[in-house]
Amino acid sequence: MSHAEPVVVAPGPAPAPAGAPLDPPSPQRGATGRLVRSELRLVFGRRRNQVLLAGLAMVPLLIGLMIWLTQDTSTRGEGPGFIGRVSQNGLFLVVAALFLCLPFLLPLTVGIASGDSLAGEANAGTLRYLLVVPVARARLLAVKALGALAFVAAAVLAIAVVGLIVGAALFGVHDIALISGGSVPIGNSVLRVAGIVLYVGVSMTGLVAVGLFFSTLTEVPIGAMAATVVTAVVSAVLDTLPALASIHPYLLTHHWLDFAEFLRIAPDSHVLWTGVGVQAAWVAVFGALAWSRFTTADVSS
Repeated sequence: MSHAEPVVVAPGPAPAPAGAPLDPPSPQRGATGRLVRSELRLVFGRRRNQVLLAGLAMVPLLIGLMIWLTQDTSTRGEGPGFIGRVSQNGLFLVVAALFLCLPFLLPLTVGIASGDSLAGEANAGTLRYLLVVPVARARLLAVKALGALAFVAAAVLAIAVVGLIVGAALFGVHDIALISGGSVPIGNSVLRVAGIVLYVGVSMTGLVAVGLFFSTLTEVPIGAMAATVVTAVVSAVLDTLPALASIHPYLLTHHWLDFAEFLRIAPDSHVLWTGVGVQAAWVAVFGALAWSRFTTADVSS
């Protein structure tokens, strides 16, 4: 009678002692970066947004051609002061284009970019799938805000860059004549115009926060877009009513034209920082409202 051969078992890892904590799952490295890149591709890849950027870039081109074709006629010098100076210095084409886009075209751009951020995902039925990945709601909100800000920055830069190129080609670039009298060298002139572009971009941040908040309230993107634009329009209207002078300094649009400080011999930094501070306050308030709403809302779309 034969004896069975013993079975040799390879030694394995010792079992974890009872009650020992399990190793936490390793976080996905670069997840936020991939989410940001995906959002930027989505925002700048939309045909609607591309057409909007192209349309904004056409504004300084059309203004420049109009002034160039009529500079020897009786209409020369008509219109706002910034426009009247374009034929003397191409740098003013950047200022004039931003000045004309501020009342409606730039707020419309902000409304489309921020109002569509979350409401568009909800309307398409993709928002809940983003949250299943899983993606923390606060992080998703921050990425959506970053995408909207990037698009608005691109819109302002499109106006400024095309304005600079067209202005330099048609009228040349010279020492800039300041509205308070005197002039500054061309290097300083370019820096002042760059400051104007930066200030206009910062002035849009408060409206971006407003649009992001409205985007958390609805699944209809056009509703959030319209509410954002209406907010800017109502603010501008209230800013014209003398009876409401006490609230004017706190209105969203009140400081938008303060970029003119860069065209004075000594810009008043207090005026400029006040405008930045008002935008920061609007960002803080409506950013907090958007965060509160989005992190507690029942997402079903």
